[in-house]
Amino acid sequence: MNERGDFIAASLQGVKERIHIACHKAGRDPMEITLISVTKNFPASDVQILYDLGERNFGENRDQEAREKSAALPSDAIWHFQGHIQSKKLRSITGWADVIHSLDDLSHASKIAGLLLEKSLSVFVQVSLDAPDGGDGRGGVEPARLTEFLRECARLPGLELQGLMAVAPLAHDPAEAFFHLAALRREFAVEFPQLVSLSCGMSGDFEAAIAAGATHIRVGSSILGSR
Repeated sequence: MNERGDFIAASLQGVKERIHIACHKAGRDPMEITLISVTKNFPASDVQILYDLGERNFGENRDQEAREKSAALPSDAIWHFQGHIQSKKLRSITGWADVIHSLDDLSHASKIAGLLLEKSLSVFVQVSLDAPDGGDGRGGVEPARLTEFLRECARLPGLELQGLMAVAPLAHDPAEAFFHLAALRREFAVEFPQLVSLSCGMSGDFEAAIAAGATHIRVGSSILGSR
C-alpha cells in the first residue's frame, strides 16, 4: 500500500478503536454502529482505498461528485446522501443514493416518491435541534412539526422511514443535543415503529452520539484528514 493508503488505514483503525471505547463505556455492542466514511471533496481513489480496507458505507454532500464516484466503485458500495437537498437534483440523487439522511421538506419527499417507480429508498428525517430564538440554522424539521411530517412521509410509496438525523447546533453541548434527539426517536417510535435508527455524530463528537444511542455516525476528517 502507498503512503496515502497507509495514512487512511491507520486513521480508520484509530476511529474504530474510538468507536469500541465509546461503545464499551455506553454498554453497547460496536456491531450496532454503522460507520459512514464521509468522502466529500476527496477523490474516488481514496474511496477505493477504504473499500479495499473493507468499508462499504460512504457519505456524500454533492450530487455530481457522488454520481461520478458511485459509478467508479463496485456495486455493493452503499451511498449515503447527507447534504442540503435541491429539488432539481433529486432525479439524479435517487439514481445513485441508497440512503438519504437530510429529508426535511415534504415537497422533496413527494418528489422522491414519484421518482422511485418500482424501487424503494431509505430515508432519515432531519430534525432541527436549534434554539427557538433562531439557533444556528443547521436545517431540519422542527420537533413540533414532526408528527405531521412523518405521517405524510409514511403515506408515500417507496419511502422507507429509517430514523431521525440531526447535526448538533453550534456553540451547544453536542451530548445534550444527541440525547434530545434520542428521546424524540423513542417518543415518535410509538406511532412510527420503523424509526429504529439515529444518524448523528461526526469526527469531533461521535463518542457523545454513541453514548446517546446513535446507530449511524458520519466521520470524514478523522479518517481522510483535512482537504
